[in-house]
Amino acid sequence: MSFFKNIFKKPTQERKLNNVEELTLGDIIVMSDSFGLPAALRAQEFQVSAVNSYEFEHKTLAEWVLQGHDNLELYLTLDVDDKTYLKFSLKILHQDVETLFDLDNFAEIFDEPGQAQLTRIADSNTTSGWSSDLYQQSTYAQVGFFHRKDHRKDTLSPYEGKDSGEQFELYTLYNEDQDKGIDIEVWQDGDTEVFLTLFKPTTDIVDMYPGS
Repeated sequence: MSFFKNIFKKPTQERKLNNVEELTLGDIIVMSDSFGLPAALRAQEFQVSAVNSYEFEHKTLAEWVLQGHDNLELYLTLDVDDKTYLKFSLKILHQDVETLFDLDNFAEIFDEPGQAQLTRIADSNTTSGWSSDLYQQSTYAQVGFFHRKDHRKDTLSPYEGKDSGEQFELYTLYNEDQDKGIDIEVWQDGDTEVFLTLFKPTTDIVDMYPGS
């Protein structure tokens, strides 16, 4: 009887990926070969190595950690307004910040009321294609919580304590066209992380397929 059951058993349908919002651990994206993309993104494949969540007062965002060639790690979120854009984030080091900007000028980002303006001095090899000539501050000390959980599947705790996520303050700047930016996350222990951000149309992902 079990033999006949196996014969007539319907094959399991392979999972289909139709939208970026459906990406999960192990999935793979393929980027376009557009020259409007930095070399680190152009015609590259990335695998989702983790899914995290950023929680703010009025919204919660999924963050996909992308692993590329040569151990390159990027971060992807979705910027949703009238249209939806891909927001890629590249974490940079102190020496990259020092090459890009005057550090006294950069420190003004943390001064109230948060109206700093940054002018690029020069790119490093890492930041080429990611930075812009001029940035204007948009966000000052916005409180958020970082969760090493996928909020689409796992409930985030609304209470303070060990499961409440890691608290940080966000400082944000954009260029004039608002297609490039800077995110700075200051954590409660004083650790500061700087990201160059890039906003691209969703069509710049030309293929997506489930990981094995």
